[in-house]
Amino acid sequence: MTTTPISPSPVSPSLIATLPGHYYTDPEVFRQEQEKVFESLWFCAVRGADLDKPGAFRTVQVGRENVVITRTRAGELRAFLNVCRHRGARLCTEESGEVRRSLQCPYHAWTYDLDGRLIAAPNLIKMPDVDRVEYGLIKVALREWLGYAWVCLADEPPSFEDTVVHAAVERLGDAAAIEHYGTERLALGKRVTYDVRANWKLIVENFMECYHCATIHPELTEVLPEFADGYAAQYYVGHGAEFGEEIKGFTVDGSAGFARLPEVTADQDRRYYAITVKPTVFVNLVPDHVILHRMFPLAEDRTVVECDWLYAPEVVASGADVSKSVELFHRVNVQDFEACERTQPAMSSRAYRRGGVLVPNEHHIGIFHTWLLDLLGDSRA
Repeated sequence: MTTTPISPSPVSPSLIATLPGHYYTDPEVFRQEQEKVFESLWFCAVRGADLDKPGAFRTVQVGRENVVITRTRAGELRAFLNVCRHRGARLCTEESGEVRRSLQCPYHAWTYDLDGRLIAAPNLIKMPDVDRVEYGLIKVALREWLGYAWVCLADEPPSFEDTVVHAAVERLGDAAAIEHYGTERLALGKRVTYDVRANWKLIVENFMECYHCATIHPELTEVLPEFADGYAAQYYVGHGAEFGEEIKGFTVDGSAGFARLPEVTADQDRRYYAITVKPTVFVNLVPDHVILHRMFPLAEDRTVVECDWLYAPEVVASGADVSKSVELFHRVNVQDFEACERTQPAMSSRAYRRGGVLVPNEHHIGIFHTWLLDLLGDSRA
């Protein structure tokens, strides 16, 4: 792997501009993001193992749309807009659940099989001209990767390989590097949901940089001493932050964790890698487990973050105590989200009307800003 610094341009001034404050507070900007970002790109919706049997379903908010994801009788995942084709009632009103063979609208009892086909409705046999496929649920594109179902609402979804998978290649410098962790084969050891009163972009920007690490992450910088210097692992292609000399594992007190995952290489041992999969996913890789964040932006100033800690199946099955590894990143999450919530109110201040600045070891955040502005069709220099 290479360790090439990521930079938005060969030569940059010491300070470059952030987005202006209204990008974090304006409901119209958020509406455009819903349309042109969340509803147009691949969105990580649900962990496949959560839908562990036919008829299991979960609903998620993707931009302005509610999507229901279910497992069919054949064991495959399907995604649909959570809207009955009759009068538009929400089909599944619970966040998660299980049905026996079909999804039935609670309003007029239009009923759909798990592949989305209309199979029953009051007096349907008296309407032989009704095409049961045509009036089935509206399908949503779905792909599985890293053990999660990713959905895309676009009529013509962008290439999954060129967008989602490419994020890992771009960060790690090697297409196979992320595969060594076998994330799709890992088991859920812990899940924590955070309701963050901040714009989703503040959370992305926070995750991408480590200029703040020495200030608010004492436990993390103890485990990863180089973070105290302010350079995030994501500043370099292929670079993993190395554990401290006395550190035995990625735990809150530096004590030993679990055995290295089977295919993790010697070069990846005792190192931490972080990947931002735009727009709403963070992947954290350490030798014995994987931590994956999924963001669900609900308003210009509110983002729900679901964080999964994933371990080798035998670790979870044995009932091993994972609390020390969970606690390390849980503290990081709380520290980060509190910082974002402290920042959110200032986004509407006249002091931030033109935005702030990025120091050199934050310049790679400028690439994220350029990416977003391009999607929004904003020509701001």
